[in-house]
Amino acid sequence: MYQINKLVPVFLLFLFVLGFWGCDIIKIEDRPDPNNSELQNIIDNPSRSDISTLVAGTEAGLRTELRIYHINVGMIGREMYRFLSAEPRNTGDLLGKGNAQLDAGSYYTTRPWASFYTVIRNTNIMIQAATALNNDGVYSAEELNAALGYARTLKAYQYLMALTQTNENGIREQVEDDIFTTGELLSKEASYQLIANLLDDAAANLTNAGPAFPFSFSDGFANLDTPATFREFNRALRARVEVYRPQPDWDAVLTTILPESFIDESADLRFGAYHVFSTATNDLLNQVFADPQAGSGDSWVAHNSWVEDAEAGDLRIDQKVQPRNEQAALDGLVSDYGLFVYQSQTAPMPIIRNAELLLIRAEALAQRNAIGDLDAAENDLNVIRNAAGLGDFSRGAGGQAEVIDEMLNQRRYELFFEGHRWVDMRRYDRLNDLPIDRQGDEVWVSFPIPENENISS
Repeated sequence: MYQINKLVPVFLLFLFVLGFWGCDIIKIEDRPDPNNSELQNIIDNPSRSDISTLVAGTEAGLRTELRIYHINVGMIGREMYRFLSAEPRNTGDLLGKGNAQLDAGSYYTTRPWASFYTVIRNTNIMIQAATALNNDGVYSAEELNAALGYARTLKAYQYLMALTQTNENGIREQVEDDIFTTGELLSKEASYQLIANLLDDAAANLTNAGPAFPFSFSDGFANLDTPATFREFNRALRARVEVYRPQPDWDAVLTTILPESFIDESADLRFGAYHVFSTATNDLLNQVFADPQAGSGDSWVAHNSWVEDAEAGDLRIDQKVQPRNEQAALDGLVSDYGLFVYQSQTAPMPIIRNAELLLIRAEALAQRNAIGDLDAAENDLNVIRNAAGLGDFSRGAGGQAEVIDEMLNQRRYELFFEGHRWVDMRRYDRLNDLPIDRQGDEVWVSFPIPENENISS
């Protein structure tokens, strides 16, 4: 495997492809494209090196708007605040201040969507190019399956990121074999079905791949960089998708999905797939790293309730926040704790990791039938608790409901600022339980679809 800084030169093709689509990511099929012949040549007459370039560009593109995405879901989920005096929409629009609404044309809506759909189109280009290589006899059937499994898995992941924000507003499908044609805007359930089907198709591709990929990954996929182990990553994402669905199949999570992932109660909770960063020229730094003591001009802070509600002795408090020397304040909001989940400019950010899988299994065990398999659910919760320096959880008279509450609580602390709290409270219809710090503020349920589905803002 190569280091992330080797993504820098090959990221140029990703930017090259990005340039084909101007401002409107959806309606380009009716627009003449002076570069179309060059792009068509990549699709019709690719080389092995073209595929490698597309792979690296795809992975690099996954990181493009992570800062905006995590501010969006972190602030609405009342995990954190970004106090940036130059950007009042953070503490205004995102928190529903006064008469504020989420704006379908604002950067916080358009830029993440554009980033996700640019990667989706990149994966579709890769799928067409890999198929052409197979048709030309350059790629074997196993190599084609490896490429398809990789591309479809990451495409599904980007669809899921978009759907996490838009929720009941759904997402739009991109046609896999024609990058200049788009499909329908799908309902929420149809969107989840699209993502689940993509991941299942990708898993089948990876099953039929050979022992190695015909291209390399960055270190973000260390130990998940063969078709067999990348399939475990695929199944991990599939488990997340299933629990996020309006009507999860808990038995499928437990019997057919999670067992094929990298879940392991005896392994490091941090093991998984990550976005990685570097200080190399033209590469990206971790976009959500900030000095926890930064002044009021731009402060990244934890919501005070995250510390105040914590169980005594929880080691994660000191690991993820720092008490501030001076209270941060802006727009009628305050915090006494600097955000410190990512402690350097090159700290990796998880895509999905072992701790989340154990918490998914605990949730499925607690939910699998009318009464749940509560003892087994508690065992998984205790793996998480013990790693955080806490004693075992033992349910009282609350039974199943108490175990579900504890599962959500452990997700709150273990997965803090990893993009889950808002989703968790939404899927359990508990958004009203999130703290409101100013009278009249709102907790939004979803983001609008971008009004013009712009690729830039």
